[in-house]
Formats: sequence, C-alpha cells, structure tokens
Amino acid sequence: MDFQTIASKFQVKGTFIFGEPFGCGHINDTYVLYFKREFEHPLRYIVQRINHEIFKDVPALMKNIDAVTSFLDKKVTEAGGDPAREVLKIVKTTDDQLFYHDEDGSYYRAYVFVDDAVCLQRIEQPEHFYQSAKAFGRFQKRLSDFPAETLTETIPDFHNTRARYEAFLAAVDADLAGRRASVQKEIDFVKARAQDTGVLLDLLASGQIPLRVTHNDTKLNNVLLDIATGNGICVIDLDTVMPGLAHYDFGDSIRFGASSAAEDETDLSKVFMRLDLFELFCKGFLEECGKNLTQTEIDFLPFGAKLMTFECGMRFLTDYLNGDTYFKIHRPDHNLDRCRTQFTLVLDMEKKYDEMMSIVKRCQADCR
Repeated sequence: MDFQTIASKFQVKGTFIFGEPFGCGHINDTYVLYFKREFEHPLRYIVQRINHEIFKDVPALMKNIDAVTSFLDKKVTEAGGDPAREVLKIVKTTDDQLFYHDEDGSYYRAYVFVDDAVCLQRIEQPEHFYQSAKAFGRFQKRLSDFPAETLTETIPDFHNTRARYEAFLAAVDADLAGRRASVQKEIDFVKARAQDTGVLLDLLASGQIPLRVTHNDTKLNNVLLDIATGNGICVIDLDTVMPGLAHYDFGDSIRFGASSAAEDETDLSKVFMRLDLFELFCKGFLEECGKNLTQTEIDFLPFGAKLMTFECGMRFLTDYLNGDTYFKIHRPDHNLDRCRTQFTLVLDMEKKYDEMMSIVKRCQADCR
C-alpha cells in the first residue's frame, strides 16, 4: 500500500513520515500514519480501507457516521466535554468528501488519532467492563433525540431475529453441507424458541418501545479508555451504527462480556453467565442512559441479553449448516462449537432470568 499517496488525498496536517498496520480488526484494513510538524509533536491519523464486500453502500455508511459524529460533537460541546477526545473526527478528502475512492475500486477514510487512549481486546479487570457500559450508555443517551429513521441500514436486517430465524429454517431445509442429521439437538433447541424471535420486533411495531440509534457491535474493544484515568471516553467502529433497539447494544455486550468463557469454548461445563459482571454492566449502562429509556425498554433488558445470545448462536448454526461460508473458522466444527457455547449461555440465562430482572430493577432504583 502506498501510504504517502493515500495520505495526499486527505486534509491532513504536517509532512508524511511513514505508515504501518494498526489494531486487530477483522473487517476493514486499518493503518496509522505519522506526520511531522515543525516545533510540535508529530500527528497521527487512522486510515482505513473499507471492506465494500460487507458494506456494499459506502457512501451511505459514511453519511451515517458523519451525521452521528456531528450530532455527538455538538452534544459533547454543549455539555462542556472535549469532542476531540470523546468523538471520532472524520478527516475529509482534499475535495471535501467523506471518503476517497481510488481507480482500483477501493474505498478509504481517515480519522484523527485519539492520543493517550487504548482499546483492550479482553476484560483484564471488572472496571474495564463497567467503563464500557458507561461509554455505551452515554452513547445511547447522547443520541436519544437523534432521528434514527434517517439513518441507512448498513447491513439490512442485521438484528432482525425473525429474519435470522427464517434464514436458519432455509438452511435446515437445504442442508447444503450434509450436516443436518448430526445437529438435530441444536436444531430442536432453536425451533423450541421460535416465539422469542419476534418479541422485540412486535413491541417496536406496536409502539411500546422506540426505534433508536444503535451501535450494534458493543464489545469492549470498541471503546477507547483514557490511559491516565481508565475511563471510557470514546466509542469507535461506527460502521454498524444504524436504526435499532437499545436491547441490541445492551444484549450483545452481556453476551460477549459477561460470559465466563471464550466464545468458542469446547468444554461447556466452563460456560455460564456471570451475574456479577451482568450487574456491573447494568449499573454503568443505566447510570448513563437509564433516564432516557422507557420503562418497557428497561424491563426487557434481560430479554435482550438472552435474545442477542440466542440470535448469535443461531447464526453460527446456520453458517455451519451452510458449510461455513460466512464466519471465519480456524478448525473443523468451529462454528458448531461457537453455536453450542451460545446456546449453553442461553440456558444459563433462562435459569437466572428472575435474578437478572431483580438486578435490573435494583440498578434502576440506584440510578434515580
């Protein structure tokens, strides 16, 4: 990659020094570029080559990100915060566009690098999970009055669990990889919970819960933590920001962060949901956005955790039935292992559901 040529297409400051790969992302190609300035510290920018095979409408995607970051910038400024550290800042191209489209068909974008911050790939201590909860809750709060319907679905039906269920049924019927007979237990597990797939969608359709701006990939590594304070300061990776439900962001955080084991753990006796981490995330999330959510939204937060875990497991099983064509695998039956881990978590959540509800009520009361 010719970093200097790419850098010349954006409104960057300073003289280009060098560029190198950055981070651990699996979708886009990410680089950090360094620029020197006379009598000042060097500047860094993040440049990404956007994966247009997954994000097929890059102009719409970038329009979403621009609208949301501009809105957040205003909110942070009004609250007396520091938008340079709390909001991603898009660097426009030399012709004032949100991205650069080269002659080979690749799409590039640039952001100002946020200094003195770090993103962690795993929870090293409970405080990290709490800080991610506060960051995502703050993100939800600040965007609570953003017109979500004006955003484009960058991945249509991403968390439409009913549509995911229909895709699962199609995969079962087609049995493309000849694996159906070996996973009948898992197939029955999904079918037994078919009624769950439409619960949140029906609440939305009936007006009992509102459409909101959601991040849709609320893992710890999508929050920048301040190196000095450890506080969550900025939510990043906004490609999947689109219209959705608060339960999607809350639920996916719990699915990934409150599990006792890795997403592909093969020893299912090690897999359960940690109620201490569930409570920690509830506390941070509701401290920030509890007053911006409706009571019905809050009441269904535990269901959101269960549903997002169930949906993820169903997607792994669907891909396994189809011959592992979507998720990258690193060993035979990897998607089946992932599926079984998620379903084990679902079972544990079902056993602990009353405790989850009590925790949510307690956290809500503490935040009043």
